[in-house]
This record gives sequence, structure tokens and C-alpha cells, in this order.
Amino acid sequence: MFHKTPGLAVVVVAFLILGAGGCVAKSDYLRKQAEADALNRDLAARTSQNSDLKAQIDKLTAATEGLIADKDALIADKDGLITDKKRLIADTERFEKERTALEVRLNRITEETSRTIEGLRNHQIELEGDKQMLAESISLLRQTKEVEVRKVSKTYEDLLSEMKNEIAQGQIAITELRGKLTVDVVDRILFDSGQTEIRPEGLGVLKRVVEILMTVTDKVIRVEGHTDSIPIGGALAKRYPTNWELSAARALNVTRFLEKEGIDPTLLSAVAFGEHQPIAENDTPEGRARNRRIAIILLPRE
Repeated sequence: MFHKTPGLAVVVVAFLILGAGGCVAKSDYLRKQAEADALNRDLAARTSQNSDLKAQIDKLTAATEGLIADKDALIADKDGLITDKKRLIADTERFEKERTALEVRLNRITEETSRTIEGLRNHQIELEGDKQMLAESISLLRQTKEVEVRKVSKTYEDLLSEMKNEIAQGQIAITELRGKLTVDVVDRILFDSGQTEIRPEGLGVLKRVVEILMTVTDKVIRVEGHTDSIPIGGALAKRYPTNWELSAARALNVTRFLEKEGIDPTLLSAVAFGEHQPIAENDTPEGRARNRRIAIILLPRE
């Protein structure tokens, strides 16, 4: 085929012209010339076609290379996506484990909270019950206290009425303070100076006090011995070295007398204070006389 090389076509045409010299008719020449022209045109067309095909091949080659590059990029993207997928799967599994662990913890906390709430509710119910019981106890104690106060007040009023003459003469002082009733009897009514034996006049006073104390069964009775601050001297000091011993002996004798007169001994106690709890100054005869006393005190049971 002549379309392969343009140089070959030129040689063929020249050969035909040279070979036709003299012996070739003009018509043959023209025919040969026409064939040569046709071949040249065909060659030019095929050359142009080859150029177009080459351009298309180059374009397709470039396109192919682009597709290959795109394919490589897609493969790389695919690998990246696979890696991302694996990471996402791993993250999902980890998150699922964490979620499961959190659910377990939440369930445990919820159960503990429920138990705590139930415990608090039960405790609240118990507290309400205790509160009610406490309120009832307080109410009962208040009522009991009121009854005791009324009893003490009644005893106080009875003593005031019974001992009004002695009170007027300053021989007895009766006080009431917050349920505590105190009967202070000066020592000159009960005892001779420096003595512990109760005088007949003092026995009479104590008997009248006992008559009222016998009506009190819900109190304890404390007998206190008190003196002034003058030290004991002379022969009496051999028997009572200090005012402690003297006040103790006097308190015990009064306590024994109360027991003898019928006061329940389990309600009785004797205490000696000597000169250490004065109710007046010890620098005057009047003050010392007030400090020398026997105090009979009614106190609530413990």
C-alpha cells in the first residue's frame, strides 16, 4: 500500500515518467499522471488520517493515564476508607464496651440510689414515729412537771400556812424555785450552841414539818448541815475538829429523826457543807446566825 511513505510515491511517479519517454503514448501518460495524482491524494488523505489517529491515540493515552491516576487515587482513597472503616469499627466497639460499662455502672448506681432512698424513707418514717413518741413524751413530762410543780406549790403553801409564826419570827425560811422546795431552819431552834442533839422545841417544829412532808412521795429529801465561819475551839474541837464534822452530825441527827417519824428512808440523804455555802455574810452576828442552819430540800427523783 502506497500510503505508508510519501517519498516512495514520488519515486514511482518519476519512474513512470522516465519509462514512458518516446514509447509511451500521451494518453497513457495522462492516465498514469492521473493515477499518480490519485495516489498522491490518497496518500495525503491517509497521512492526514494518520495524524488524526495519532492525535486521538495521544488523547486516549493521556485520558488513559488520567484514568490510571484516578484509579490509583481511588485505590488510595479506598485504602484510606478501609483504614477509616477499621478505625471506626474499633472505635464503635470501644464505645460499645464503654457504653455497656456505663450502663452497668448506671444500673448499679440506680439500684444503690433506690436502696438509699428506700432506707431514707424508712428512716424518715422511723423519725416521724420517734418524733411523735418524743412529742408525746414531752407532753407527758410537761404534764407530769406541771403536776409536780402544783404539788410542790401545794406543799410550799401548806408549809407557809403551818409555819407562818416561825417564819414571822425569822426561825424558818421557806423558798420555792423551779420545783425545788427548801426549808431553812436556824440552828438556835434545833440545837444548843455547839451541840448536835435536837432540842425539844426543835423536835416540835420538825414534827410539824414532817406532817407535811409525809404527803410528798414523789420527791427525795436532802438534809443539809451548814455552819458559820467561826472555827470550833476548846474542848468541843476534840469531838468536832472542824465545822464539817459539826454540820455532818447535825444533818445526820435530823435525818434520823425524819426517818423515825415515818419518812421513807430511801428518800432521805444527809449532806454536810460546813461553812462553805453561806447565804449571808459572816462578818456580822446576824449574818452568821443565818448561816448556821439545817436545810431540808425537796428535789425531783433522778
